[in-house]
Amino acid sequence: MPERKVLVVDDEENITQILEFSIAAEGYEVVTASNGEEAIEKARKEQPNLIILDIMMPKVDGYEACRVIKSNPLTKKIPVILLTAKGREIDKRLGFEVGADDYIVKPFSPSKLIEKINEYLYTRK
Repeated sequence: MPERKVLVVDDEENITQILEFSIAAEGYEVVTASNGEEAIEKARKEQPNLIILDIMMPKVDGYEACRVIKSNPLTKKIPVILLTAKGREIDKRLGFEVGADDYIVKPFSPSKLIEKINEYLYTRK
């Protein structure tokens, strides 16, 4: 099985730890970032296979980070799942407009998120 790397981006340390633990337990390598600026940098440097991205973060928010990631030829094909507390329809629409591949509202089920990750990395080629 090819190595699979997931970039987890959230400014809430407890969320990052839950995600890191859950995803690593499935055999994925996990890289973390705590703001949008760091997410953009790590997406370029680490070339993850998938990005889980919060929206409400310091420095650069998730919408802008997603837009930048999806507009860069080096990172534009990396699937981005927005994982956020912003659940209004207008928030979701904006997420898809900036290039997100999926949108999950907090609170979330770690097992459902793992299913979604597996779907993107193994069934969508």
